[in-house]
Amino acid sequence: MFLTFAHTVTERFLRYVTIDTQSDPNSPASPSTEKQKDLGRVLVTELKAIGIADAHLDDYGYVYATIPANTDKKVPVICFCSHMDTSPDVTGKDVKPQVVKNYRGGDITLPGDTTQVIRFAEHPALKNQIGNDIITTDGTTLLGADNKAGVAEIMDAAHFFINNPDVKHGTIKILFTPDEEIGRGVDNVDIKKLGSDFGYTMDGESAGSVEDETFSADGATITITGVSAHPGYAKGKMEHAIKIAAAIVERLPKEGCSPETTSGKQGFLHPVGIEGALEQATLSFIVRDFTEEGLKEKEILLETIVKDVMKDYPRSTYKFEVREQYRNMKQVIDRHPHILEYAIEAIRCAGLRPMRTAIRGGTDGSRLSFMGLPCPNIFAGEHAFHSRLEWVSRQDMEKAVQTIVHLAMIWEEKA
Repeated sequence: MFLTFAHTVTERFLRYVTIDTQSDPNSPASPSTEKQKDLGRVLVTELKAIGIADAHLDDYGYVYATIPANTDKKVPVICFCSHMDTSPDVTGKDVKPQVVKNYRGGDITLPGDTTQVIRFAEHPALKNQIGNDIITTDGTTLLGADNKAGVAEIMDAAHFFINNPDVKHGTIKILFTPDEEIGRGVDNVDIKKLGSDFGYTMDGESAGSVEDETFSADGATITITGVSAHPGYAKGKMEHAIKIAAAIVERLPKEGCSPETTSGKQGFLHPVGIEGALEQATLSFIVRDFTEEGLKEKEILLETIVKDVMKDYPRSTYKFEVREQYRNMKQVIDRHPHILEYAIEAIRCAGLRPMRTAIRGGTDGSRLSFMGLPCPNIFAGEHAFHSRLEWVSRQDMEKAVQTIVHLAMIWEEKA
């Protein structure tokens, strides 16, 4: 069947990125910031306007919607999911997107802060974008393509399905989540209400990529209790908790176990926070590896370093706590190989060369997979995420929309 697409995904994307949806890791609320619901309300209004009657935003900031089946076949229910929040790392307020039309190569200097330059030599994916339209910010904020590109793509695909009833598909569920960037994206998702058999997150990078493997992830917290004394009379008495914490960080491996020195299937230990005072200090780490054995090795290494440092502070104590964050989705997806096979076929149908890769990170799909919804990750086209140099191309987003449509058609055809 020949499909004609409206190519309206860019217009949707440019609207969505101007809505500030930054999440906050220090907030105990769900969602962590109420402003995430601002985008959720816009999406619900748009979904209802195109005829999806059950679209709604719940109290936790999740958007649910259903595109009913239009086939007599019994087709598994599939879900397409993206997250609405943007990273806390860089401001997402007052985003001013620009479109560099018919990109001819070379560096892209961002007009709001000319020190921010997307350098051709540092962004190898740009070589595949010659002739395309590149969307960036003005350099004063991030863009929010992670993951508003995915949101816009799912919305555009929903519009296509409603306006092309001759394209056969099973029941399609839409899920937009808050707080993915702070690791809480599916904390309050209602799996029973979602009612899906399989899912796909639209949150990947280069056009054509599909990811069935993520890091496994833990968080580690080290609480140091030192010995307080008046600084004027502290000789032989004081054991400074902040200095103990700093010594632990200093002992971390300089090569092969940190984000800045690892790639591919290598994991790492990464300190993400240090706070406290003389008597007590807390160190927060994230631990990443593709295997649980690798996680355990790194956690043992970290506690070994702590114990070694503490020998120099005999009257101080520490508490070492590890909490599970998410696990490698491959453990689940390997039991359902057709999910990935269909995604690869859909990418080919969209005219792209499929690339099966692993994510040096996690997605909502990591946790959804272990909640009973096997959920690999498909490209959304986002690049240089969590930075002012973030960019996405119009053509890649359009290809993602086509991939979603073909994927739903394939599920119906194979049923």
